[in-house]
Amino acid sequence: MKLNLKHVSIRSTNALDSWVEKQILALGEARQIDEANIELAHHADASPAYEARVHLVTPGPDVFADARDHTVRAAFEKVMKDLRATITRRAAKQVQNVKTNLQAPASKSRGARR
Repeated sequence: MKLNLKHVSIRSTNALDSWVEKQILALGEARQIDEANIELAHHADASPAYEARVHLVTPGPDVFADARDHTVRAAFEKVMKDLRATITRRAAKQVQNVKTNLQAPASKSRGARR
């Protein structure tokens, strides 16, 4: 997985960066992630001032999430919650589609020619 972490008006620290990396790597267990683009920003003139955006490049549709909060960690935790929910929902939908396809009766005229 390729991890791109961008800081906008936020000082990059090893503790923050490693925590973000650990959170994203944990998502990789539930869904294959080819690339993760993460932006952490501080907007001094806005309230809440901190914003987190994540774009996960995955096989199939990509996964996006963004959130704002009063601390950078809280904003990123909101994003992670949204990402987990989206990944779980898509996985459940795939399982349901497989079950539906297995249970569908074969059409009588499907292979028959007249």
